[in-house]
Amino acid sequence: MKIIRACIYPKDIQCITGRSERYGRKLLNEIKVHFGKESHQFVTSEEFAEYSGINIEIVTEYLQKVS
Repeated sequence: MKIIRACIYPKDIQCITGRSERYGRKLLNEIKVHFGKESHQFVTSEEFAEYSGINIEIVTEYLQKVS
């Protein structure tokens, strides 16, 4: 069984959305503000999927491929 990462990084957002890595960093900061997280806390794939409206299965499938 493959272990799937729990957190998501700007490079992951870049590959999933086709946008720039800078956009990924900006989006992660927006998600942290939305969920009331501090700057040192990570964003989970579930939080990213909920905020972006992308199906969690698509995000999980991508994370399985790159892990």
